[in-house]
Amino acid sequence: MAKQAQSSAQPDIQSIARNKRARHDYHILETFEAGIALLGTEVKGIREGRANLRDSYARVDNGEVWLFNVHINPYSHRGYVDHDPKRKRRLLLHKYEIRKLIGKTVEKGLTLVPTRMYFKNGKIKVAIALARGKD
Repeated sequence: MAKQAQSSAQPDIQSIARNKRARHDYHILETFEAGIALLGTEVKGIREGRANLRDSYARVDNGEVWLFNVHINPYSHRGYVDHDPKRKRRLLLHKYEIRKLIGKTVEKGLTLVPTRMYFKNGKIKVAIALARGKD
């Protein structure tokens, strides 16, 4: 009996980092999956498991969504090329999702919080949540 190949309907998902404080500090209303624009040394650092989402947040500026305070340690075998571990990074979302986020974040008390970072079919994705702070 031959083995059957894994169906392409189920994506290969591997977790990188979680923001455990997000569910403790916020009521999660809606989540979005976003790609993230990274440098090569950042991708290699993430593959080594050196990413931290603690105290990170996202914000919409000029029609783009940016991720702040995500700490990605530099790649251990880097040469002369280096990156700032806490630089702001652009999130890749569809225009209709960005418009929806702009409308929702204008409401009082709503914020964007990254809840987890993961590999999906070899690409790095970030789950961001539209959340309301707990009293």
